[in-house]
Amino acid sequence: MSIFPPEIIRKAEQIIADFSSRGMMAATAESCTGGLIAGVLTEVPGSSAVVDRGFVTYTNEAKADMLGVSPATLEAHGAVSKETALQMVHGALFRSRATVAVAVTGVAGPGGGSAGKPVGLVHLAAKNRSGTILHREMRYGDIGRDKVRLATVETALDMLVEAAV
Repeated sequence: MSIFPPEIIRKAEQIIADFSSRGMMAATAESCTGGLIAGVLTEVPGSSAVVDRGFVTYTNEAKADMLGVSPATLEAHGAVSKETALQMVHGALFRSRATVAVAVTGVAGPGGGSAGKPVGLVHLAAKNRSGTILHREMRYGDIGRDKVRLATVETALDMLVEAAV
């Protein structure tokens, strides 16, 4: 029994089938989802041909050490920012064998939000080796930690598909 809703499992199955048939690999860089994106992809049989690796970079130090996010970016913009998400996805792509990578950083709640960065704010980025770069700022709202994280997983899967051009 999966912890993921059926619609998210279906998206993961489609990604694994599509990427596998095209010889593509994926990498994830995750903060607020804590590995859930890689987790749902690896629930699918055959995912070992597609999922290269997942980076769980919950702290700023991990983002810098594992993905090469600039401490200056973290200082100037914070962990939950477009700039950090873009550097995370770049690091995941170029520190892996992936064709496409996705990165997420946000405030899942229930605490940790502020006026400028409320609970439910998530920045996502996807990038491929052909140069396509995507960014989305999602404001899911204070809908509960689990719902923010699952909504982020679903958006991230959509972005993987979109970046796999």
